[in-house]
Amino acid sequence: MSAVDATATRRPRRAGPSARLLRSELRLIAGRRRNQMGLVVLAVVPVVLAIAVKISTPRPGRGPDFLSSITSNGLFVPLAALTLEMTFFLPLAISTLAGDSVAGEANLGTLRYLLTVPVHRTRLLRVKYLSLCIGAAWGVGVVGVVGAFVGVAIFGAGPLTTLSGSQISFAEAAWRLVLVMLYLSAGLAGLAAVGLFISTLTEQPIAATIALMIFTIIAWILDAVPQLGWLHPWLIVHEWLSFGDLLRDPPSWDNVVRGLSVDAGYAVVFWLAAWARFSGKDITS
Repeated sequence: MSAVDATATRRPRRAGPSARLLRSELRLIAGRRRNQMGLVVLAVVPVVLAIAVKISTPRPGRGPDFLSSITSNGLFVPLAALTLEMTFFLPLAISTLAGDSVAGEANLGTLRYLLTVPVHRTRLLRVKYLSLCIGAAWGVGVVGVVGAFVGVAIFGAGPLTTLSGSQISFAEAAWRLVLVMLYLSAGLAGLAAVGLFISTLTEQPIAATIALMIFTIIAWILDAVPQLGWLHPWLIVHEWLSFGDLLRDPPSWDNVVRGLSVDAGYAVVFWLAAWARFSGKDITS
């Protein structure tokens, strides 16, 4: 073996263009001040919730037994916070990221230069969507982790009372929390695909953000109308709060699997729609 061959063998393999592009995209998302402030807002909610419950919780023997059993495990804090934030704050965070994904680049005039690197449009769109999925996991993770730390610090790490009435250990409860976070991240990933498609239709990121939020709000409204029961299974938000089935003993998987199927359907359909739009779109800015 020649010296050149030996040097080439020892040389570390460089990351592919997709990996470099993904790292660049994640640095861009993490470095934006508004995204950082958004994470702070997401983290504040479980803190405020924990403090409010602690202040309002009656002393032992002066309140309902079920309230004492619930607050004996601090992991109820992230679960309650995720329930609250999945209706507005987390979808808003994804709407902001999705609005910036393509429309933000076009608005700043960087999209045209990015495509002349050259970067294949399909690869770029794939990386954009993957970064949105990671961003969704970041948001859910911040709420879950901060809520868990605050909840355990204030309420302790006793057994968790499930929705079935039984109690499970703290370790089992922590694993259930991880499953809930993964499930909700999948739901937001499906919504991110819708946002990515909308972002390819405009060069105004704020318009894409507002459009995705309107889409989410309308979905929640339609899901609350009993007369539209035939439509509910097709709404992306319908099974989001079914993560409660993971808190039963034993866990119930029917609604969870159905929700994951709907999320996957939205992800595939709207990513393909975004690809069809973006692959033939004239980039003028």
